[in-house]
Amino acid sequence: MEILNKIDKLNQVLGSASPEDALEWLSQQPEFNVTFSTSFGQEDQVITDMIFRNDLDINVFTLDTGRLFQETYDVFDLTLKRYKKSIDVFYPKEEKVQELLTTKGPNSFYESVENRKECCSVRKIEPLGRALSPFNIWVTGLRAGQSENRSDMKRFQYDLKFGIIKFNPLLHWSLVDTENYLNEYKVPQNTLHRQGYVSIGCAPCTRAITEGEDIRAGRWWWETSKKECGLHS
Repeated sequence: MEILNKIDKLNQVLGSASPEDALEWLSQQPEFNVTFSTSFGQEDQVITDMIFRNDLDINVFTLDTGRLFQETYDVFDLTLKRYKKSIDVFYPKEEKVQELLTTKGPNSFYESVENRKECCSVRKIEPLGRALSPFNIWVTGLRAGQSENRSDMKRFQYDLKFGIIKFNPLLHWSLVDTENYLNEYKVPQNTLHRQGYVSIGCAPCTRAITEGEDIRAGRWWWETSKKECGLHS
């Protein structure tokens, strides 16, 4: 109950604050230990810029699944050079990846939703849990317009899976808002965005979308599902 009251208070205090003001306020509160997970997509690059440009006391980390696009590594490199700040990197456990590939091969995720979620669990969920464990506020780049599953989210909410308060500062931003910010501040961007990749994950699991397709259609494009890996379900 105490944590829910804290979340309600945060939504009241920061519900209408700008993302930049809200991040700065959180970074100044001694009761909060704040971290931000970036996958170097457009929304995440906005938040990274807000944190690094304002020198906020917020940890930044990323998950390297071992199957990312080279273009993702390129924007990672550009971001490090631009801001001269560190980004923590978390990898999946080697033995778990070895076990998965030994028993099911490198492409098992194409065979069923269950297999795909197993791969996501090994490569993303487990390392994410390790990355979040020292913190009590988790900042994400989620927007309500990214998928139907995210349309009823609140700015602050409790993440039951990881036992942490999740903060979605860009929740009510549109894609146009995001792009305008990136252009205004000349923030490094993944070149795949210009090739029709709106949502970018692991290379084998992501394709470009065509005009009129849902923004998440390019993720796990071979299956019909809720298009989530488990990080934000």
